[in-house]
Amino acid sequence: MNISRRTGIFAASAAILALSLTACGSSAEPGANSSAVPSASADFSPVTIKNIYGETEITEVPETIATISWVNADTLLALDTVPAGMDTDTYGQNANNSTDWKDAALAELGASIGSEKAPKQFDIADGIDFTGIAELKPDVIFAPYSGMTQEEYEKLEKIAKVVGPIEANYTTSWQDATEAAGQMLGKQDQATALISEIEGKMAAVGDQNPVLKDSTFIAADLSSPETSYVYSTGDTRPRFLTALGMKQAPYVDENAAKDAFYFTVSPEKVNEWDADVVFASAVAGNSVDDIVKAQPLYGQIPAVKNDAVALPGTDQATLSISAASPLSIEWALEHVVPNIVKAAENAAAAK
Repeated sequence: MNISRRTGIFAASAAILALSLTACGSSAEPGANSSAVPSASADFSPVTIKNIYGETEITEVPETIATISWVNADTLLALDTVPAGMDTDTYGQNANNSTDWKDAALAELGASIGSEKAPKQFDIADGIDFTGIAELKPDVIFAPYSGMTQEEYEKLEKIAKVVGPIEANYTTSWQDATEAAGQMLGKQDQATALISEIEGKMAAVGDQNPVLKDSTFIAADLSSPETSYVYSTGDTRPRFLTALGMKQAPYVDENAAKDAFYFTVSPEKVNEWDADVVFASAVAGNSVDDIVKAQPLYGQIPAVKNDAVALPGTDQATLSISAASPLSIEWALEHVVPNIVKAAENAAAAK
């Protein structure tokens, strides 16, 4: 994983948030799972998918698809399509160098990692695995959610058609990624229905927990004692919380630079975080007490005083929201949102 991606997810020092870059390749043969991708049908209408570097014309349903970065493999799986190759997960990963939600989807589609039909897992220790992707001979490289540079995009175009980043630096929404996948696969109706279903489930959580709609939030990172980070409008974390019915505290837009998805805040100024709830990533396993012990100034955060800081708890839980996909969101609704609801209840009780 490269430094820009590490910053995009955590925006914290490499020393605090060093991630394992070891990856385990799949023993599956390239293209072994191509039967999981629907064959091009006679009624498929060619589509053009735009990205920040150009546009890609898809004239028939691709039979062999390689995905780059998080979210993109999840998105195909959510549309009942198994990619022939996908990046290993190198943060929040399980024993399969994958995630629990991805493994569940692969199992349902008969392509569990380690099985004959499993996707090839690309080794991304040094960035994009150009060699592994080329060996797969894909019809399309699917990466609408990614931090791909133009140089990487042009290099990949020599291998196959590329559905590149729709927005730069991992800011493409899961909805836009899903819509692009639906266009590419000729499954626009299924993609639209899936987006509506997931959005409906998130809205339902807000309806079932009205305390969320009465709560303001700041999405932050408290992994480093030296510097804290706040995620601004447009980042996946604020989008997730807003979809639950919560309102982002005015502090965020008042301090964020234009088009920036995060900004730094010195510990001396976190007392200005005037929000009911702070949803904060941190070193896995750390409690709020651990965070304050490492940096006492974090104890000045109003939400800390009100026991209204919601921590994901594990790296996988952090990933489920920071790199949200149709699959990870459903997992997060069950495993992460209860902590957010509890924090909102504590904030309400303190008013």
